[in-house]
Amino acid sequence: MKILLIGKTGQLGSDLLRNVTGHEICAPGREILDIGSSEAIESAVNNFRPNVVINTAAFHNVPLCEIEFESAFKINCIAIRDLAFACKQAEALLITFSSDYVFAGDKRTPYLESDQPAPLQIYGISRVAGEFAALAAAPDHTIIVRTCGLYGMHGARSKGGNFVDKRIKDAKNHRTLEMGCDQVVSPTYTDDLSRAIARLIDHPELKPGIYHLVNEGQCSWYQFTKAIYELMKIDIVLKAVDRGGMTGSMRRPLYSVLANTKAKEMGVTLPPWRDALERYLKDKYGKLGE
Repeated sequence: MKILLIGKTGQLGSDLLRNVTGHEICAPGREILDIGSSEAIESAVNNFRPNVVINTAAFHNVPLCEIEFESAFKINCIAIRDLAFACKQAEALLITFSSDYVFAGDKRTPYLESDQPAPLQIYGISRVAGEFAALAAAPDHTIIVRTCGLYGMHGARSKGGNFVDKRIKDAKNHRTLEMGCDQVVSPTYTDDLSRAIARLIDHPELKPGIYHLVNEGQCSWYQFTKAIYELMKIDIVLKAVDRGGMTGSMRRPLYSVLANTKAKEMGVTLPPWRDALERYLKDKYGKLGE
């Protein structure tokens, strides 16, 4: 199978490049494939003729989306539509990613793939728009994978690294740290997510549509940070703060845990979030705290 991978240098893209094996993978850089260009997308798909296109590129700096909303929609919506259309023309399957931020967070049980989106900020709105645009352009050729709170070995350049590494750095510079306890999420290790995607690609029952893929379980960012420090045996005073889901005037969902129902029926699941965190810390730092 021939796979065109977009976003190979990101934390998810780099793990996909390592863990999706047994296939011919073409992973052009930004200088060759700019997904903001419909011409570049069409050219790449026509030239490589892939069976599957995996897109990990996104505008996912949430606060910046409020300011640079045109760029957010260009990358998170228009480019996704263009990719879906190109895949339809080439009879290829598009696998692209979306976010827990498509939901309002007013539930207290994990969101299902069938639940109605109701985003609270430009980032979530642009992601929902991308979902609808892709499914409208190529409903039989599009898979949307919603996920949550990604962290991986390569970090997220647009965010200055990943959440886990930032908290470890914080502990080196501060004796006391405040962390939000208001948002409940399913933080997800990109190594686990990429392995799940690899299994989906090879699954004979894979069908187009929306899938939720996250590490199992749920926690607040405060609980997640506490687990980081416990596993690394870092001595710091951690204080829980309730910000009501607000970043300035921007709202975030208070509860955005995702339920993996469709992939689970196919036997594809991710490990619990704490197990994933422990493996990440061992992978990244060699050993846990003494």
